[in-house]
Amino acid sequence: MSTMDIVSALIQLLGGLAMFLYGIEVMGDGLKNSSGAALKRVLEKVTGNVVLGVLTGALVTAVIQSSTATIVLTVALIGAGVLNLKQAVSIVMGANIGTTVTAQIIRLGSIEAGDNWFLWLFDTDTLAPVALLVGIILLMFIKSKKSKPIGDICIGFGVLFIGLNLMTDGVKPLIGTDVFASFLGVLGNPFIGILFGLVLTVIVQSSSATVGMLQTVATATAAAAATDPTATVVTFSMAYPIIMGINLGTCVTTAMVCSIGSSKDAKRTGVVHIAFNTIGTILFMVVMTILERNAVFGKEFWIATVDSGGIANFQTIFNLVTAVVLIPFAGMMVKLSMLVVKDEKEKAQRHPELHTLDERLYISPAVAVAEVSKAVAHMGSIARVNFAKGCKMLVDYDEAQLPEIEADEDCLDAFADKSDRFLIGLSKVVESEADDRQVDMLMQTVPNFERIGDYATNLVELGQRLTAEDSCFSDMAKKELEVICAAVNEILDITVNAFANDDNHAAKAIEPLEEVIDDMVMILRDRHTKRLKNGTCSVATGLVFMEVLTYLERASDQCSSIAVMMMARDNEAILQNHYDYLRQIHAGNDAAYAAEKDRRRQQYIMPLKDIV
Repeated sequence: MSTMDIVSALIQLLGGLAMFLYGIEVMGDGLKNSSGAALKRVLEKVTGNVVLGVLTGALVTAVIQSSTATIVLTVALIGAGVLNLKQAVSIVMGANIGTTVTAQIIRLGSIEAGDNWFLWLFDTDTLAPVALLVGIILLMFIKSKKSKPIGDICIGFGVLFIGLNLMTDGVKPLIGTDVFASFLGVLGNPFIGILFGLVLTVIVQSSSATVGMLQTVATATAAAAATDPTATVVTFSMAYPIIMGINLGTCVTTAMVCSIGSSKDAKRTGVVHIAFNTIGTILFMVVMTILERNAVFGKEFWIATVDSGGIANFQTIFNLVTAVVLIPFAGMMVKLSMLVVKDEKEKAQRHPELHTLDERLYISPAVAVAEVSKAVAHMGSIARVNFAKGCKMLVDYDEAQLPEIEADEDCLDAFADKSDRFLIGLSKVVESEADDRQVDMLMQTVPNFERIGDYATNLVELGQRLTAEDSCFSDMAKKELEVICAAVNEILDITVNAFANDDNHAAKAIEPLEEVIDDMVMILRDRHTKRLKNGTCSVATGLVFMEVLTYLERASDQCSSIAVMMMARDNEAILQNHYDYLRQIHAGNDAAYAAEKDRRRQQYIMPLKDIV
């Protein structure tokens, strides 16, 4: 075999590997995007039951097509407060089982259909082009948000198997060379096999891909042995140490993921995964060595040629048995992780709900959208409470409350900056139209809640000014402020609750009240102007009163903006033109809107008229 032939075979092998890796990624992304909502529901229902957690980890990994990705997501959810350490550990234990699904899919490539029509349907030479054709139709002709994930799955599936075929074709010319025979001979040493699997997995960054490569080589050598009994082949005793090394290789990536900018429990999760894989590999290696040395199952079993299906089956059995054996010791591994990563006294975070955004959540956009929505709801709740305190400080100033209000405002500002960056990044990875619109709404809601927090501190500053000047509002002004502050605090309550519960029906009740608050502001401005003219109110307190009305009106305006954005997610007409929507409902053509506005006028404007 000439040098050129060897180079050509290597290029084909590496090109096939590139297509194979790309196919896995595209297929995994399609599976994640098509099942993101279901994935979120599954993760939310994980309990302290270890067995349920293991099943969840297996299911999530089967969907994501990567045990490392599952662990990344688990670490992010620990930081978000969704999962605790015990739950995360059980998910990690199941992740190794789920990753074997890829190997079982890859074994389809070794099916020999013959004249059997049923097997012909599952032959990858049939499935791959059909999958590519379906995928192209969905992506290029249908072009809908719902069809795109399915199209990605089909394209990924087709590309994956075309890459496998290229790899197989690239390996075939190398099989008869002395270098290839020597290489396989070296891998006959189990310790070198483990090391080879570990290093290759670290380089490729995917255990599924590494197992796929091993399956490809095994399939090619098995095919060569069918026509040439002297051909060097991959035997079972050669393959199983490599699979164990591949299992260990995933730990290196996990260690890096769990050590960078993570909480203590996240790092402990990484320790558990490393311990779980290492202990499982050592135990299984000891057992397999004893079985092989004593020729259990017969000598032929260990030196027999192994094919793609045999490798897939062993990987599944290895990971399944390891999980079953080590599940009872999950508690001990948690204790071990706590010994390795010790507790240290850390400064308690103010409003930990605002510190849950982790870019590692991008690996599952649906989960990331849910978590940032929850965090923004907490932001709104903090802004609402601060605003109520600000209203109270206008007539009953309390210096002792000031540090807490300022600390909360600092939290709101810091969260607004962090969430902006998080949402911009998230907007680039979301796939579903619903998630895309939710992210758009969140990007506009965050600054609205931030401004409400700013208005709260503005009210506090006005209360400080009155106290510093030894001034106060007249009894009439206090009564008026009591009524309008009640209205604004109610619209804030409705807005925050509607947002937190994702309740568009409740959001519809915001605009009528906002319009009534605008009317109240106009009435009170007119009244206060008359008091200033009559000299019944000082200029200093009069200016403060007018500023207060401005901040109250602006706060209700922010609530209106949030409500409109919420409703726009499901209404294309509102999404395209917010102002036209508001103009139409303000015109009074909507009977329900008019009735709600009239009820609010009775509730808030009528009491203003009784103040004398």
